[in-house]
Amino acid sequence: MGLIGMAAIVVFAWPGVAANKGPADAGTIFGLSVAILVLLCGSGVAVAGGIGLLLAKGWGRILSIINAVLNLLAVPIGTVIGILVLIYLMRPEIREYFEGGSQ
Repeated sequence: MGLIGMAAIVVFAWPGVAANKGPADAGTIFGLSVAILVLLCGSGVAVAGGIGLLLAKGWGRILSIINAVLNLLAVPIGTVIGILVLIYLMRPEIREYFEGGSQ
């Protein structure tokens, strides 16, 4: 979803702001740049957590829990997904599986 958000900013918002080139647009360009950076970092955490989960590493589980907690802020769909991921990753058998794979 973060990659789709970055693509939407680049395709729809950036050309309109870049075409004006006024001094007031500097703040808008900075804001869009920060939004792209935040989405890129969030996507990086999600991808790294996914790779860690696929490799059955403990750090992948931790990153995925962090990502799920951050998704709680994305009301309503992200909240539901975040809750479901947290419930799943906190189950005792899942915790044991990832603790055994973190060697």
